[in-house]
Amino acid sequence: MRVLHVITGLGVGGAELQLYELVRRSRHDCEVAALYNAGEVAGMISEAGVPVHDLGMRSNTEPSVLYRLRSLMRSGGFDAVHTHLYRSCVYGRPAARLAGVPVVVATEHSIGQTHLERRRMTTGVRLLYLASERFGDTTVAVSDTVAERLRRWGVPARRIRVVPNGVDFDRVTFDPVARRRTRAELGLSERERVIGVLGRLDPNKRFDLLIEAAAPLLDEHTRVVLVGDGPDRQRLERIAHEHGVSDRVLFAGQRSDVAAVLSSFDLFVACSKQETFGLSVLEALANGLVALYTTCPALEGVDTDRAVEVEGTPERLRAALRDELEAQRPRAQVEQLRTLYGMEAVTERLDSLYEHLLARRGGSSSQTGRAGDLTTGPTTTGVHR
Repeated sequence: MRVLHVITGLGVGGAELQLYELVRRSRHDCEVAALYNAGEVAGMISEAGVPVHDLGMRSNTEPSVLYRLRSLMRSGGFDAVHTHLYRSCVYGRPAARLAGVPVVVATEHSIGQTHLERRRMTTGVRLLYLASERFGDTTVAVSDTVAERLRRWGVPARRIRVVPNGVDFDRVTFDPVARRRTRAELGLSERERVIGVLGRLDPNKRFDLLIEAAAPLLDEHTRVVLVGDGPDRQRLERIAHEHGVSDRVLFAGQRSDVAAVLSSFDLFVACSKQETFGLSVLEALANGLVALYTTCPALEGVDTDRAVEVEGTPERLRAALRDELEAQRPRAQVEQLRTLYGMEAVTERLDSLYEHLLARRGGSSSQTGRAGDLTTGPTTTGVHR
C-alpha cells in the first residue's frame, strides 16, 4: 500500500517523533506531508529514505492548503491517508475524500480534559474537529483515556480504535558513554545527582511544581535539569530565582538526543496536570530510571515499583523526591513495557489497520492495481525533500 501521513509540523515533539519511528518501520510505501515547519524531524525522516513534502502553510486559516493537499494525494496515488494532530486532521481528512483516497485514518495524540494541543476546547474547536471526523474511517486513540474523551466529545465509539504510542526501547537504552559526554556538555560532574525532566516548557507540564518541591533539597550535589523549550521558560526561570536556586536549576534547551539526555539523569519527574499517554515516562523507564509522575495513562494496569505515582502538591512531590534521592536505586528494566509498547508491535497494528480498512472498501493496493481512476502527474504543491 501507499500511505501518506499528514502532520501539522515536523519540529521536535512527541507526535512528530512517533511518526518518524512509524514510517521508518512500516512495511508500506510511506510519504509524509507537513502543513508547515518542516523542521528537524523532517530531516530525520528524509534521512530514513521517506519523502517529505512541505505544504508551506503560513496561517491557521488557509483554505488553499486543502487543494494543495488534494493535488498531492491525487498525484501520489495513495491508498491511505493518515493524519496526525488537530490542524492536519481538519485539512487532511476532507482533502483525502476530495482526492478519492480509499482509506482515511487519524491519530488523536493530545486531547486533554480542557485543552486540545494547547487549544482551549471551545465549541468552535469541537465542532470543527467533529465535522472533519466525518470524512474519516477511523480515529486512533493512543490510550483508553483518549478514547473515552473522544466518545464524550461525540465521536462514535464504532469509529475509534485504541493503538498506543510505541517506544523504541533500543533507541532510548542507557548509554554510559553518552552519559559522560552529555554531562560534560551541560557542565555537570559525575558526583552530582540530577533530577531531570524532558518536554515542552508549557504551563500544563507544571515544571514550576517540580522547582518549588525540589528547591529545599538542592545543594552542591543535587540539581534539577529541564530539557526542552517553550513559552513557559521565562516564568520558570523567575520561579527558580524566587526560590533562590537559579544556580541549581539548569535550563538545557531543546535537544533531540533523548537517550543521551535520559542517560545523564539519575531520577525522572513528570508532573503534568493532564496527559493523554505519558510517552516521556515510558522512555525514562526504558532508560532504566525511576520515574515520579502525577498522571500517566500508559501505566494504568502496569505493576511496577519503578514508576511512583505522586499527588500533585509540592509537599507530596518533595517527600517522594527525598525518598528516591536517599534510596539511590540503580537502573533496572520493566520488561512488561516492551511487550505492551514496543514500536514494532505498534507499527504492525497500524499497518494491519490500513489493510483491513482497504479490504473492507473492496479496494486493492496501488502496488497491485488501484480501485478507481485517480489523476496522476508530478507533485506541484509544497517543497519535496
